[in-house]
Amino acid sequence: MSRLANISGKKAAKAFRRAGWQIVGQVGSHLVLTKPKIRVNLSIPMHKELSIGTLRALIKAAGMTVDKFLSLLK
Repeated sequence: MSRLANISGKKAAKAFRRAGWQIVGQVGSHLVLTKPKIRVNLSIPMHKELSIGTLRALIKAAGMTVDKFLSLLK
């Protein structure tokens, strides 16, 4: 398994959008994304740095692996 680093909420949202997630709105500082035929909404904090635990939870909720997510960051 690859190692996660602290990244910004903006970079994380960009990676999830590459995976097919769509922005449906923003509530405060959190960007909300959905994906057709998936019942989960992702709520990404738009902070300068996301904690690794938060990022890992978002990746798991999206049904992705860490390696898949890291490949989308590039």
